[in-house]
Amino acid sequence: MEFFYDDVQRQVIDMTRRFAEAVVRPAAAAIDEADEFPREIYRGMADLGLFGINLPEAAGGSGFDTVCFSLAMEELAKASGAVGNCFAIPVEMAKLLHEQGDEHHRRMIPDVLAGRLLTSTAVSEPDGGSDVAAMKTHARRDGGDYVLSGTKAWLSLGLVADYILVFAKTDPTLGGKGVSAFMVPRDARGLSFGRKERLLGMRGLATCQLGIDEVRVPVRDRLGAENDAFRMAMVNFDYGRIAMASMALGMAQAAFEDSLGYAQQRVQFGRPIFEHQAVQFMVADMAKDIAASRLLIHNAARLLDAGRSIAKEAAIAKLFTTDMAMLHATNAIQIHGGNGYSREYRVERIFRDVKLAQIYEGTNQIQRMIIARRVAREAEARA
Repeated sequence: MEFFYDDVQRQVIDMTRRFAEAVVRPAAAAIDEADEFPREIYRGMADLGLFGINLPEAAGGSGFDTVCFSLAMEELAKASGAVGNCFAIPVEMAKLLHEQGDEHHRRMIPDVLAGRLLTSTAVSEPDGGSDVAAMKTHARRDGGDYVLSGTKAWLSLGLVADYILVFAKTDPTLGGKGVSAFMVPRDARGLSFGRKERLLGMRGLATCQLGIDEVRVPVRDRLGAENDAFRMAMVNFDYGRIAMASMALGMAQAAFEDSLGYAQQRVQFGRPIFEHQAVQFMVADMAKDIAASRLLIHNAARLLDAGRSIAKEAAIAKLFTTDMAMLHATNAIQIHGGNGYSREYRVERIFRDVKLAQIYEGTNQIQRMIIARRVAREAEARA
């Protein structure tokens, strides 16, 4: 299916694809095998200016639209889901610092864009993932400081980050509306980092738990207003869901291309397996669903750039794309037969990596709840 892109979007595709094919794809299997953070590739993305792709020029970015961000993510994740995930983290952090921070926080942006300052975000907890409002980590005011205590889980880049954005309850009586966010340096007294998580896929992200024991954080290191971080997180989740959908789309595209090529070459019963209708149907469904996903993602991205609320559209794009990517990663292994179960073929890694996309940035069950509630509100408004 042909898509229309303007000259800037085409340039983003070409630039990112060249980098992904020349640098990322050859290293993807080794990143997965060693489970080590790909620092040189991270710096390479920074050198290309990718971390500022969606940031205004006045803030040091390229000023490109969110479709460009989606296209870059798709190309990187097509080569390696883990590298795509690494790409999303500084892009989202720079955006948060610019939109929610004061001058103190915005001074961090150049170092984030250059890849010199790595960050991680601590929202989830061992007893609560998608239920952000139920977090137990708390922060109490003490003079010119806040004192934070609690435990956080699933910190992507946590073991290599220079700063951790920690979300904590500052007013437990307000529930989700009593959450604040703090930029905490990794050497702050009272922080303790757990071992590297042994993950099914998306290896190389230096993921860990974080212990927070009476950590003192100056008031100036609070990001945004007090008790406003839940709203901030929800807005960021909409953007993050475009990122996760685009990441899953890239992996689905890779699985599709590998499956089509394999089916056209693999001979069984005297002819390529692509000539069998059962295989053709799986390939056709891949092409259909990938095209539909790309339309959903780009629609959400364009609405976001137009200043529209995209909670429903981002949830739909994330839900549909990640579910379809998981389905077709499974079908890709089926098309490859026994070879698909071997680590010699990248569909095996895609199958493991893409599963996280159904969980990350709110599980797909949460996405269904968001969609249902928004649909009900729209129906009430029309009544």
